[in-house]
Formats: sequence, C-alpha cells, structure tokens
Amino acid sequence: MRMPVITRFAKNDRPLSGRRRIATVAATVVLAGGVQFLATDSAWACGDHRTGGAYEAAANATGLSPDTAITSARSSVVADGSWNEVSLKVTNRAAEDAHGMEPFLALATPGSGAAARLKDVKIQFKDYTGAWKNLQLRDGCSRVVDVTGSQRQRMAANSSTTFTFRYSLAPSTPAGVTTIDILASTEMAGSQGPGDSGFKAVKVTHPQDGATAKPTTPAKPKPTTPAKPTTPAKDTKTAEPATDTTKDAAPATEAPATPTAAPATTAPAGTPELAHTGSSATNTLLATGSAALLALGAGVLIAVRRLRHQR
Repeated sequence: MRMPVITRFAKNDRPLSGRRRIATVAATVVLAGGVQFLATDSAWACGDHRTGGAYEAAANATGLSPDTAITSARSSVVADGSWNEVSLKVTNRAAEDAHGMEPFLALATPGSGAAARLKDVKIQFKDYTGAWKNLQLRDGCSRVVDVTGSQRQRMAANSSTTFTFRYSLAPSTPAGVTTIDILASTEMAGSQGPGDSGFKAVKVTHPQDGATAKPTTPAKPKPTTPAKPTTPAKDTKTAEPATDTTKDAAPATEAPATPTAAPATTAPAGTPELAHTGSSATNTLLATGSAALLALGAGVLIAVRRLRHQR
C-alpha cells in the first residue's frame, strides 16, 4: 500500500518557519525605519566648490568646462533694490569647440548668521540682443542663491567671450548681511569637470544704516529786552480812596481738596506664549506612531501564521 507523501511545506517545518519569522521581523524593522526617515526632516550633505574662493581647475585635464573670471564688479553695494553689473570673461582653452556652454552667477552669504534669501535677490542676464533677461533663482548649497540657467551657446576652441549680469539686493535683506560673495562659473554639456571659477567679496550696506541723523544742537534762545514800564497818565481829578471791604467780610472757607484717584495698578502681564514647535516635532511623533503600528501589524501577522500552521 502506497503511503501518502507529506511535503515539508504542509508540515510545520521549524527551520523554514524560523527563517520566515526572522525575515518578517527584519522587514518590519526596515519599513519602520524607512517611515521614520521619510517623516522626519533629513539633512543632506551639500557643498559648492566656488564658495572657498577662486577655484582653479587642473591644467592638463581634458573635457573640462570653460574657465570663468570676474573682470568687473563693485566692491560695495546698497541693499535698496538698485542694480549692480558684473562682467564675466569666459575662456574655452580646449582644442575643440564647447557645445552647450552656459555662464552662471550666484550670490553667497559667508558666515553662519543672517543670509540673503531668494526673495531678497534679483539677477538678470544681458542676452545677445542687448536686452536684460530675468533669471529664475534657486537655493543652492552653502547659503548660495544661484541661477537655474542663463543662455546656452557654442564657443569656439581657444576663444574668449564676455558676458554681463546684474543683481540687486532688496531693502528686505536682513540687516545682519554685511558681506556677500559673488560666484561665477560656466557649465558645458558633457563636461567631465568644472573649469576655473570667479570669486569676489562685496561689502553690503543698508539704507537704514544712514537713516539716523545726528542730533542737532538746539538753537539758543535770544534774550528778549524787557519792555519799559509805561508811566500812568496823571489824572487831573483826585481819586477817592477806595473803601476797604475786606475787614468786615467773613473769611472764606476753603473748599476741601478733592481726593486724587489712586494710581491705577498695572495689570499683571498675561501668561507668556509658549514657544511654537516646528515641523520636526510633529514629524517625529507621526514617525514614532507609524513605526509602532507597523511593528504591531507584524506581530499579529506572525501570530496568525503560527495558528494556521498548528491546525
């Protein structure tokens, strides 16, 4: 008589069940960690090679973008919305044409205090027709406000071209921004690395810096000459002596002084407003709850599978 064959999958195979349990728990941990990572604020390492000063590319490297140098720019500007021109000299030192070459201009705020924001900065580019073109801006790395693009064109081998940008800082620029760095570079389609970049530090002043005028010394009042007393005209008639009526008059009673109102007491200040929590606190709470729910679901899944196999 042929015996029925029971496969390992029909049995409650302990080695296989253990591996499944471990895999399920591992997946739960990964998912919980992933949810927490997505829910919380993440900071990615970011940097800009242009912020450290004028960048110099390797001399013998091939396939690099054209070099960029700042040839004209003001050393100090006012944050009042006025335009400040910057001239860039772009040089293609390669032995072949640079296709899709595009110059860039950016403003960086050094230090760790207040920084210029997107709403504080405007940048324009003078195109080949001589007209000024507004450029779209974006937040770059290392406190940099950068343009998203200017104008792509071809540059012949071993040639140079001058481009003109202009920028402005709005009056809304934080007063703590006292210096900005102008960053200039050029990109090329298919480039294998950046070329030389331009750098210039610029001093920033604010309209309110000179708004407070020095207190003026009040003018001394001129001494006035007292008027001479006028001599009363002589009356030809002899004036009768005035009758003194104060002797018989009853003394006037002084009116009682009106009591002054008690000084108003200052009302106690209200309870100070609690500090508002940022998005990171809410995100952390959501992330913790999501992880707990996922872990609970995994535990229920394991329990159900064990009951199913025991039947």
